[in-house]
Amino acid sequence: MNELTDFWAQWLRPSAGLPTVQWALLLAVATVAGYLVQRHSGLPKVVGYTLVGTIAGLAGFGGAVWPLQGIGLFLVELAVAVVLFEAGGRIPLRWFRHNPMVLVQSVAESALTYAAVYWVMLWLGVPAPAAAPLAMVALAASPAVLTRVVNDTRAAGPVTDRAVVLATLSSLYALALGSAQAGLLQRPASSLLGQIYPVLVVLGVSVAVGALLSLVMRLALRVMSPTSENTTILLLALIAASTAVTAHMGGSAPLAALLGGMLLKQLHPRPWAWPRQMGTATSLLTMLMFVLVSTVAAQGQWSAPVAGSVLALIVVRLVAKAVGVGLGNVGSGASWRQALWVGCAMTPMSAIALLVASQFVQANADTGELIARIALPAILVMELLGAVIAAFAIYRAGESSKPWLTPGGRNQRGGSGRES
Repeated sequence: MNELTDFWAQWLRPSAGLPTVQWALLLAVATVAGYLVQRHSGLPKVVGYTLVGTIAGLAGFGGAVWPLQGIGLFLVELAVAVVLFEAGGRIPLRWFRHNPMVLVQSVAESALTYAAVYWVMLWLGVPAPAAAPLAMVALAASPAVLTRVVNDTRAAGPVTDRAVVLATLSSLYALALGSAQAGLLQRPASSLLGQIYPVLVVLGVSVAVGALLSLVMRLALRVMSPTSENTTILLLALIAASTAVTAHMGGSAPLAALLGGMLLKQLHPRPWAWPRQMGTATSLLTMLMFVLVSTVAAQGQWSAPVAGSVLALIVVRLVAKAVGVGLGNVGSGASWRQALWVGCAMTPMSAIALLVASQFVQANADTGELIARIALPAILVMELLGAVIAAFAIYRAGESSKPWLTPGGRNQRGGSGRES
């Protein structure tokens, strides 16, 4: 890949630079791959995006730097922030008051996932300074992958809604605790106040920026139509600005966007449609994010000695999330069958896990290499395999209005799904 790049660079001198041409062509290929994968297999488009990014990463594509930094880090944070703002805007806090077992379910699956992965990593001989960050990485589900799967399958129903909410809440925990833990690694503290300080900084900055973002959008919605193109541009500009400001001040940009969306839902409780124009912009950002994540993850140092640890992390995480959702299912209003499909739908990992892993790698160079060797392959596998499992769970739950297209060209519905 580097030799090919040097060859073309000798005569191709675009105004924006050769990396711009490379990324533009890579995204074009990813777009075609995602379309073909969905059309001929019925799988979500994100599978095609991830495959293209994986091939590019394994081929030595140099457009993505690890650990994440610069424009690559900003684009990933921006894409995650847009997705989480939308996800937060769809979570009514009144729901938790009427059905508090959903919060119990969320805490149970997150705590069990963290504890199970941590102890299994220790049992496999991974040092504790690396096992704790790996457990935090495993905690995070991927609302971005799940929402793309939901959109591609045209899903709606209790399993879909609960899976999105639980995945969003697990992201909240991972972003808040992961950022604080990474900050503590950079500035070790012996006192209790010193240990709590990074948590307060991350939460304080994120809450402040999220509140400001929601207030500005609330004021804008008083005089602007939610479906206006200008409203879409304003929202994207505000999220981009908050992403840059939050990261600079020591907070978590995705966490601020998530909190901003949740606060806006409370300040503007009337149903408002996610701007139609936002769909195309969000699709482009999320596709770029998936390709970038898979490209970076594929460039990790793959080796046989850590393959067992990677496989153990994946399997333990799958089991822990399913068991955690099941334990918290009592009194939550969902059947055991629905709880099973919710647990399966929460398996994807993607950009949030990569952001958390990147923070730990930058914070501690001594254990950063080991963290990356285990985390990157796990993230890549679960971005690809997790999307397939989530799609299968939604189809089996009968909540997809789009039939599964088998390789033979026949339509196959899952559960009580409706044909369109």
